[in-house]
Amino acid sequence: MKNREVAKILYDMAELLELKAENRFKIIAYGRAARAIEGLKEDIVVICRKGQLESVPGVGKAIAQKIEEYLRTGKIQAHQGLLRETPAGLAELLQIPGLGPKTIYMLHDRLGIKDLDELEKAALDHHIRRLPRMGAASERNILRAIERYKKRSTRILLSNAEPIVEEIVEYLKGIEGLEHITPAGSLRRGKETVGDIDILATASKSDEVIKAFIRMPIVEEVLSKGSTKASVIVQETVQVDLRIVEHKSYGTVLQYFTGSKEHNVKLRQIALDRGYSLSEYSLKRLSDGQDHFFDWEEDLYHILGMQYIPPELREDSGEIEAAFLGRLPELVDLKDIRGDLHVHSEWSDGRGTLEALALEAKNLGYEYIAVSDHSPSIGIAGGLQGDQLERKIEAIHAINETIEGITLLVGTEVDIKADGKLDYRDELLEKCDVVVASVHMAQRQKERAITGRLITAIENDHVDIIGHPSGRIIGKRDPYDVDMQAVLESAASTGTAMEINSYPNRLDLNDVWAKTAKEFGVKIAINSDAHDPSQLKVIRYGVKVARRGWLEKKDVLNSLSLQGLFSYLKH
Repeated sequence: MKNREVAKILYDMAELLELKAENRFKIIAYGRAARAIEGLKEDIVVICRKGQLESVPGVGKAIAQKIEEYLRTGKIQAHQGLLRETPAGLAELLQIPGLGPKTIYMLHDRLGIKDLDELEKAALDHHIRRLPRMGAASERNILRAIERYKKRSTRILLSNAEPIVEEIVEYLKGIEGLEHITPAGSLRRGKETVGDIDILATASKSDEVIKAFIRMPIVEEVLSKGSTKASVIVQETVQVDLRIVEHKSYGTVLQYFTGSKEHNVKLRQIALDRGYSLSEYSLKRLSDGQDHFFDWEEDLYHILGMQYIPPELREDSGEIEAAFLGRLPELVDLKDIRGDLHVHSEWSDGRGTLEALALEAKNLGYEYIAVSDHSPSIGIAGGLQGDQLERKIEAIHAINETIEGITLLVGTEVDIKADGKLDYRDELLEKCDVVVASVHMAQRQKERAITGRLITAIENDHVDIIGHPSGRIIGKRDPYDVDMQAVLESAASTGTAMEINSYPNRLDLNDVWAKTAKEFGVKIAINSDAHDPSQLKVIRYGVKVARRGWLEKKDVLNSLSLQGLFSYLKH
């Protein structure tokens, strides 16, 4: 971890010096030292403790002193001075693909450009094409790069990132010499949104794999290419990095590029406490300098005296402590899901018939599925009046007579109205097998009102599940102003389940509240909220949230058999 931090700050200093048109030998020296440290297989902290920094190629006395300063204080004063002397916007221009320090210095020197807005204006006004070695094509490329940079400032949904990775992995598997390939980073941890995508691989012919990677049909721009690493842009804004590593270090590299920064920092400290130095390449025993290499991550965690920690838990949220005690949960898996308790049909705003939903659920290996269409207050969603719900109940019973191997349950997603009342009378709710109660209107009420509405619904004897409990839509709508702890306390007292809504832009409850719900003893229903039979498969994203929330099979309502589900709901 420190190796990369030190290398990055030295790279920064080289670029900042180049922006100031400083002595080129000085610039080269910082770049050379950064590359050497980035490629070290030994922890820079250990090298520093031994007083051997100047033995690293490219690290002279002056740079060694700056490295010591960083490791001691967390900053380098010379670096801070360069940042102060360089307009903040100018440093940001280094993030624009295709713009190097020399070009930025020229733009600043000739046109007085100090930030991104001024660069964009200069390109739009055709001032850049008049500069030496530029031209109309350079101007167009700069505008295109700025547009991509602005778009890349936002993360993408996990559900959008996964298909990209699946396409790349499937493509590269056809390349001769590829041995292992695994996505890493926040995608492997199952985070709801993903930034840059990291893919790790081992290969006997790394050059061939790299060439194939940068020539893939989906690649729109190649940012960099080396013998073992390449970075590309796909879908206009998404950066994908491929790294080819030695098989003997695959376990440590995969662990390094999967864990969150906080998880990795703690793991490295634990290694030091036990007499080891952990890098992305190996685990080195400090007493004799012997390197231990690991093909697989499991072996690394075991040698440090702990259980293997699943990727979804690597957030420094207590997983390392639990792993030492042998108390990590046996996380719920997609195969544990026996049914889906919140799907919509063409009876309201869905696009599938009851038959189509039943057959798709059967194909997924489900035992049951609850068709939970909207109640009448959601007029825009075609909510059902009482008599329509009665007719749907009859239709479901008829389907169950004709299709074997799957049971359709009578469900409803009943709205919790602004005054806290439910949208159906209790006599009608009593005829349903599963009642999901959700807030759809008056979402901007104050905390007391929203919390009160949810608790009132929880206390209704006929309500089984609270749907998408916080109401958030990722990147578009913040959660309700709600006291979620009070809601969970109430749910614990009544046995009402909370939903993890698996729809990719909801994922609500989130992982943090799902873990809190587990601690309160509240059951979780992982549902798809599908509005089309094909959308039943999005439930896998809800399972990822559940795993990040430390949930086990026993915590999940729809991991129960049909008989077990009926027993729980009746109780």
